[in-house]
Amino acid sequence: MKKIAMIFAGQGSQAVGMGKDFYDNSDVAREMFEEASKRIGVDFKSLIFEENEKLGQTAYTQPAILLVQMVAYRLFKDACPDIKAELFLGHSLGEFSALCASGAIDYIDAVELVHRRGQLMQDACSDIEAGMMAIVGLDDAAVEKICTDAEDEGKKVWPANYNQDGQLVVAGMKADLASLEQTFKDAGAKRALLLNMSVASHCELLAPAQIPLESLMESMVNDSFEASIISNVTTAPYRTKIEAVALLKDQLVKPVKYKQSIVAIAGDVDMAIEFGNGVTLKGLNRRIVKEMTTMNISDMDSLAKVAEEISN
Repeated sequence: MKKIAMIFAGQGSQAVGMGKDFYDNSDVAREMFEEASKRIGVDFKSLIFEENEKLGQTAYTQPAILLVQMVAYRLFKDACPDIKAELFLGHSLGEFSALCASGAIDYIDAVELVHRRGQLMQDACSDIEAGMMAIVGLDDAAVEKICTDAEDEGKKVWPANYNQDGQLVVAGMKADLASLEQTFKDAGAKRALLLNMSVASHCELLAPAQIPLESLMESMVNDSFEASIISNVTTAPYRTKIEAVALLKDQLVKPVKYKQSIVAIAGDVDMAIEFGNGVTLKGLNRRIVKEMTTMNISDMDSLAKVAEEISN
């Protein structure tokens, strides 16, 4: 039996029309969309399948991504009931999908949880000009030093997402990030690009969201883990409610160590399956550990291909 990591992307993987093939061809998918819509009072069919401004707003982006990922995972489990995960892993928001897939939270509770998480993140940044910047072509140590030196000068900037070698996203006050653009380039960065975001994820600016998120998780998460989840914060596995609540509370203000997590699990799994829209993590994985096979399930055709591949 293959050892499989079930993996889930985060914000930025969304697109209008994602999951529509599942919706059009599966009664289960339609039922999950309807239940999620009732739970938080959002018409997910319109939100995801029609052009609108809300899909780009964190409070709506997060539940939309998670819902499509959970539909993909549910249909996979229905098609391959004997396949068990060796471990679960998500990137940022995707860690909540991993928690859900592990069985530690019901998907409908998870939809509400990440909707509220998104609102809390937006609220924390509502009165400040926060943002994120992608740094390309510079090693981690150089980016970290620039951030540390800037902090010493009173600026608010922090490493936020370790995606792959030569790609690190930093977060903080938008003006402070903009002031460092040339500094990053002078240090050798090929690009220092301000992202179109109004929230600064995985940094101290989100500290006000920690206690409310912790309270929500305490009421929704249980101790029924099918397999361990790899923490974005520590890169180590966990499989208890106490750990999940503490680590996902910390994840709000600490960087996502995705690159380090993939390196850590590479010897423990034979392959990874990415669930939900796009191939964001499949692309990263190929550049982090070239030997790691990653497949994706984003529609009915890719579901059938994965089911056939892992049954051979």
